[in-house]
Amino acid sequence: MRLIGDDGNQYGVVSIHEARRISEDTGLDLIEVSPAAKPPVVKLMDYGKYKYQMQKKANEAKKKQATVSIKEIKFRPNIDTHDLEVKLKKAKEFLDEGDKIKLLMQFRGREMAHVDIGKEKFQNILERIIEMGAVVESNQKMMGNRILAMVGPSKKK
Repeated sequence: MRLIGDDGNQYGVVSIHEARRISEDTGLDLIEVSPAAKPPVVKLMDYGKYKYQMQKKANEAKKKQATVSIKEIKFRPNIDTHDLEVKLKKAKEFLDEGDKIKLLMQFRGREMAHVDIGKEKFQNILERIIEMGAVVESNQKMMGNRILAMVGPSKKK
């Protein structure tokens, strides 16, 4: 097998017994790097230190990931103006934080007889959110007794 030291120097092709002896002399672990190669490649390294460094790299990569969460805002067709303003203000905060928003208008009971009024109101709400700097990801669609739409923040500058 081909033996590589922890500092990168090549020991060359040695027997398994010779590799184990060198490993014990240096106090390092013998790790098989490439078993499919001809001859197989092994490396001398401190395996505990290696695992620790890999965990550190994984944690750093995790920190740098941007997480986008989906917030949901529910409306009713007979929402009052002040309640609507409060929900739109909250939507603006979500967009500024970089979150996506799932807009949902739910109809109950007799409200189902006036879906057209609800759709019109929902379209107005959607237009107001677009004015805040949102991008529509999926247009409004009726699903049962609900109207759904997805909006996200505009691209970062």
